[in-house]
Amino acid sequence: MVTGRHKRRGAGRTVLAFLTAFGALAGAALVGAAPAGAAQEAVASPHKRVAPGVTYEQFDIPAAGGVAHAHVLSVDLDHPHVRVDLLYPGAVASRAAVSRMADGQGAVAGVNGDFFNISETQHPGVEATGASVGPAIAGGQTLKAAVPDGQRFGPALPPGTTTEDVFGVGTDGRARLDRLALDGSVGTSEARLPLGGLNQYALPVGSVGAFTTEWGSVSRVRATCGTDTDRAAPCSTDTYEVTVRDGRVVSAADTPGSGRISKGTTVLVGREAGAQQLRKLSTGDAVEVEHRLVAAGNGVPYRLALGGYPVLTGGRPLPGLDDTTSAVRTAVGIADGGRRMLLLALDGAPAYRSGLTIAEVAAAMRRLGSEDAFSLDGGGSSTLVARKPGAKSVSVRNHPSGGAERAVPNGIGVFSGA
Repeated sequence: MVTGRHKRRGAGRTVLAFLTAFGALAGAALVGAAPAGAAQEAVASPHKRVAPGVTYEQFDIPAAGGVAHAHVLSVDLDHPHVRVDLLYPGAVASRAAVSRMADGQGAVAGVNGDFFNISETQHPGVEATGASVGPAIAGGQTLKAAVPDGQRFGPALPPGTTTEDVFGVGTDGRARLDRLALDGSVGTSEARLPLGGLNQYALPVGSVGAFTTEWGSVSRVRATCGTDTDRAAPCSTDTYEVTVRDGRVVSAADTPGSGRISKGTTVLVGREAGAQQLRKLSTGDAVEVEHRLVAAGNGVPYRLALGGYPVLTGGRPLPGLDDTTSAVRTAVGIADGGRRMLLLALDGAPAYRSGLTIAEVAAAMRRLGSEDAFSLDGGGSSTLVARKPGAKSVSVRNHPSGGAERAVPNGIGVFSGA
């Protein structure tokens, strides 16, 4: 039987081996002063305790594009004082800095999360929603489902992955990679229609999507733009919106609206065939809307889940990972059979901005001891925050490549009950 103490010692040896291996590749030990504009601490730092069960370190990684600088949080999910949850601004279609979300929710550390609808240059006059690409669960409650693969923002998905792929932590306290699919319907007196989306910035062509109070107040027009395979395709001209309150239709409109949705109210947005089905409804008609996210894995409910894409499974990199494009990255790793979580964010200071390729991220996470790893949004979004000893708020530990924190839709938060 392996005790928790032995596991932690093993984790320390893994990280030491990782640093030694990369130091040998660089032809020198990982020590020395950081370049101008980079972190002020030593390049190769010892583990620093953020909270019981949570440690922080930073180190250099020699790579094809130049030296990258990594900031890493190691989180013992078995520790009785540790829990993790989704950081988010309180609405799906909203954004905030990671540090602001962490302090607002009382987290001791965290990183940025999923890719998101950041701009709408192809659709003049349409508001970018800021909503994330993949499914999201916070505190065990479903917030949203995934957009169609062709509507994804961010780099191309590796072969065999989809926008339904998630990193999650279950109610059993174990981290895992999984896939979450929407299972939902709209029931009327005449038919039961499949639900094509839940609080998504893009709906499948010909579908009906549901928007709830979790969406926020941003316009729902973007949900009817693009197609399942072409994000830049024009917005649909055949749309219809129905508002359902307490199980009855209370209003309808030809185009999607905006504004906060009250509790107990669901707004149904249809495009093409979906719009034609919604036009059959009249004020006062009874409508039943049901939805849930179905996991492909072992069925343990999730406390936290968010999108991105897997890069490492069972200790092996996924086939077809990009090995040419270097960039600043964020990733999460799973070690010790789901009992330990590793959060990595690269530094975006000019001296390190070449970053890593996705293939190099997978290799780095494996050397850190990860059995599975998941890529999150990078570039100007890459942010890692953690409290310093005695502090009541978090500090940004890396340098965001844009010079300041970017507002993002969600992240992974680490909380301590100590």
